[in-house]
Amino acid sequence: MRKKRVLLLSEGFGAGHTQAAYALSSSLRKLSPDVQTKVLELGSFLNPKMAPIIVSAYRKTVISQPRLMGYVYRHQKSFNRLTTLALHRIFYTHTQNIVKQLKPDIIVCTHFIPGAVVSRLKRLDPSLKAPLITVITDYDAHASWISPEVDRYLVSTPEVKAKLRRRSVAAAKIRVTGMPVHPDFWEHPGREEIQKQFSLMNMPTVMVMGGGWGMMNDEVVNEALAGWREKVQLVFCLGQNDKLLRGMQEDPRYCHPNIKLLGFTREVDKLMEVSDLLVTKPGGMTCSEGLAKGIPMLFHSPLPGQEEENCRYFTAAGFGEPISSLDVVDRWMERLLGDYGDVRAKRKAHLEEISRFNPLQSAQSIIDMLE
Repeated sequence: MRKKRVLLLSEGFGAGHTQAAYALSSSLRKLSPDVQTKVLELGSFLNPKMAPIIVSAYRKTVISQPRLMGYVYRHQKSFNRLTTLALHRIFYTHTQNIVKQLKPDIIVCTHFIPGAVVSRLKRLDPSLKAPLITVITDYDAHASWISPEVDRYLVSTPEVKAKLRRRSVAAAKIRVTGMPVHPDFWEHPGREEIQKQFSLMNMPTVMVMGGGWGMMNDEVVNEALAGWREKVQLVFCLGQNDKLLRGMQEDPRYCHPNIKLLGFTREVDKLMEVSDLLVTKPGGMTCSEGLAKGIPMLFHSPLPGQEEENCRYFTAAGFGEPISSLDVVDRWMERLLGDYGDVRAKRKAHLEEISRFNPLQSAQSIIDMLE
């Protein structure tokens, strides 16, 4: 009997969308040996020369013109119509052939651009019968995610479902499944073994992240954190920002036994496990991974648009706090030093509370459609 085929499509505009696709792929295979998965960043696959140039330009715009990105986000619907049409003609003219070649039983999109492209293909080609699932990878739902051709939306919270309903999406099409976090983030291996692996000491530890692009480059906040290096262990995960990594390695403020400077790593789950506080950009996937690990979070400089919405959600839910001033940083450092037992106890209580959630719920919803 042929295995059921699930094609997961993402894009390289930020690491979180593709992380969600791989998390779903892992969870699907964990749930059923009869499922075969394929993850593609569609633009990179179809045009490996041009796609990195576009992603690089997007990255530079995000860093240098965040207000422009906020404007684009707020006017996403009209922007997306033009972008999708252009990308379809330039990059995705072969998408239909790929789908016919791979013959997926279901197509899952974790980024709105491939979702819009597949929706358009389904409108133009009646023979494309595979159901289309859209996984919204933030705690907001803008118009670009929405298309009549989508058969099911998987969303993180009832609030996101309500936003889709206000945009006239039928309730029957929406499932609240939580964010598709990789199964590794729901496991809790021994701290001592991880500390030994990364040469970390058993002391209050703060993990600092800027996402896969390493956008945690605010010298004021970083310097404030480094000022606690004698009493608090700091782990900076700088992603693919090699320039920032080299600069910090050459900076005497960060040359200290209690400071670890790391580039891109696939072991974020382990580092979160042995950390007591996460300082991060409020990307949807990173926040969800932190939620699964039960780690308290401080949110740094959210980008206008979806990161602002993510920050609002996690702050209102009591899972984190924005860094509105350096006083917030100092207060948390003092709390780690003076009330460490209480911080650990609250994290344990949080883990017990979320243990009732099914971490494989998103993948199970896909399998239900397959069956």
